[in-house]
Amino acid sequence: MYILSLSSFPVALHFSQQAPKLLRDLDSPTSNIWSSTESLQLWETYENIIVSCLQAGDEDSANICLQRLSKRFGQDNERLMALTGIFKEAVAKNDEELMIILDEYDNILNENPVNMPVTKRRIALLRSLGKPVEAINALTKLLETSPTDAEAWAELSDLYVSLGVYKKALFALEEVLLVTPFAWNIHARLGEILYMVALVDSEDVKLLQDSIARFCRSIELCDDYLRGYYGLKLVTNKLLNILPETTTRSRVGALQQSDRKRIEQLNVMATSKLSDIIRIGSSDETGKLGYDPTELSAAKNLLSQDSDSSIIR
Repeated sequence: MYILSLSSFPVALHFSQQAPKLLRDLDSPTSNIWSSTESLQLWETYENIIVSCLQAGDEDSANICLQRLSKRFGQDNERLMALTGIFKEAVAKNDEELMIILDEYDNILNENPVNMPVTKRRIALLRSLGKPVEAINALTKLLETSPTDAEAWAELSDLYVSLGVYKKALFALEEVLLVTPFAWNIHARLGEILYMVALVDSEDVKLLQDSIARFCRSIELCDDYLRGYYGLKLVTNKLLNILPETTTRSRVGALQQSDRKRIEQLNVMATSKLSDIIRIGSSDETGKLGYDPTELSAAKNLLSQDSDSSIIR
């Protein structure tokens, strides 16, 4: 759980490579964009540079930005404390150094238990140190005082998934949607977890149907969302494969044979859209469109398993 969202690595690398020039431009007295020393965009840019540069391994540029923020806001600024923690975590050489940082977070929170940015950094560090139960306990405590924190609910869901506690993971994501009902990535994540549960639960058809519904809602909200179409393709593939074997009413549930045509249509649509996304994403060398190369590769592999796929091999 980060104070700032992490970019995909190509985007972070592209941004970090421009950081030295960008920092020089920000210092220029002739800069029109940054003419106001109190520009909110200016400080947000510094924060984004810190995270992107740390992702790309440019610790020097990140440190320059951190020092400028520190000079402006002071060491006692809660957000800056968390950003400083991110920097320290990134440059830590081993778990022993990370444990020292964890102790520093504990000391800060002993003095100010409601320091939310540091609380979240502490939880993220607990998770990275392989302490999911402690992270869950800390998140649960956080949500008692901040029940509408969508980021915290999403993190809690991920932790439950990592432990295989799927029902609680689903509940946590439902709480996210109460706060952000149009978050297409959360609808897709719900679809993914429902698919996981279906595989564990003897390929339960009702769960697969619910998964499809979530992926459909995801792509309804975001027409070019790769994970949404990937999930839709994956689940419709599974459902079409098991339908001929479905003979008992308990497995069929509310699914009728007439629904097969609709599932086939969704499968074809997902195949076509994934092919388009792969073609566009593969030509995006700078990563500006935001497609993760790993996800693009996974989509290619999924379509390559389909003999009827229209993707160029």
